[in-house]
Amino acid sequence: MRRDTFLKSMAALAVSGGLPLSAFAATNVKMMIPANPGGGWDGTGRALGKALMDAKVADTVTYENKGGAAGALGLAQFVNASKGDPNALMVMGAVMLGGIITGKPPVSITAATPIARLTSEYNVFVLPANSPFKTMADVVAQLKKDPGSVKWGGGSRGSTEHIAAAMIARAVGVDAAKINYVAFRGGGEATAAILGGNVTIGGSGYSEFSEYIKAGKMKPIGVTSAARLKGIDIPTLKEQGIDVEIGNWRGVYGAPGITPAQRKALTDMVVKATQSKAWKEALEKNNWTPALLSGDAFEQFVDNDFASLRATMVKSGMI
Repeated sequence: MRRDTFLKSMAALAVSGGLPLSAFAATNVKMMIPANPGGGWDGTGRALGKALMDAKVADTVTYENKGGAAGALGLAQFVNASKGDPNALMVMGAVMLGGIITGKPPVSITAATPIARLTSEYNVFVLPANSPFKTMADVVAQLKKDPGSVKWGGGSRGSTEHIAAAMIARAVGVDAAKINYVAFRGGGEATAAILGGNVTIGGSGYSEFSEYIKAGKMKPIGVTSAARLKGIDIPTLKEQGIDVEIGNWRGVYGAPGITPAQRKALTDMVVKATQSKAWKEALEKNNWTPALLSGDAFEQFVDNDFASLRATMVKSGMI
């Protein structure tokens, strides 16, 4: 029997339940991370890759980082280079939806195949350690005085921290169109800018800033959750009188053109990975909230979130 025919038969058996999932572990899962190293997508992709191997549903995982345009550059490369590949995965999330809304790239997320939502996380805003400001109230006072003088640093345009900055401005009576938002291609670049004092205030998921907060190199001044994060002493924006709440989430998509059976097999692999010890350790280490959602429910969630984000961005004067 030809090798490709044999592998297809094995996959079909596994999907139908005739073989355990581990029986057709892919020789190599190819993980597209549409951001530069050092950020939330990078951490998510590499943690998932480790979990896939820990769960013994993948033999190896290779990674490719392609940052820029809120993931649109990586998305375009993934869609064009991975058609029909049942072992290809791409990390994505709310940031990519926001980037598609603001940037209107030629390739949309609908070209790829929904697999699963993995985690949710709220944004935290921080100040450089040597900032003359001490609180969010200080930042808001300066924002009201001169909106352009406050440089907000974060991920790509349309990211949740960008949307949150616009929402904060609107909530305190400042024209959101006047905020001075500095977009970076990856979490590593944004972190370096904050540490270097090149922006006034920075925003991202808590996991990306946690080590710097603990080391005293960043001062956290607000989190975008409804209530304080468990075990983390950072005031919410709401308790500071700023009526803003917005969450982030991350997930994975498969390649365009894979069959329903291949989509199910890939989804099963990801779900099994989230049950692994490696994944549970990653959740705890990064303070990620597990938010597994797969199949048609995940696809519907993405559609709904896209509409909700767009409405929020219109209301906040971003588009």
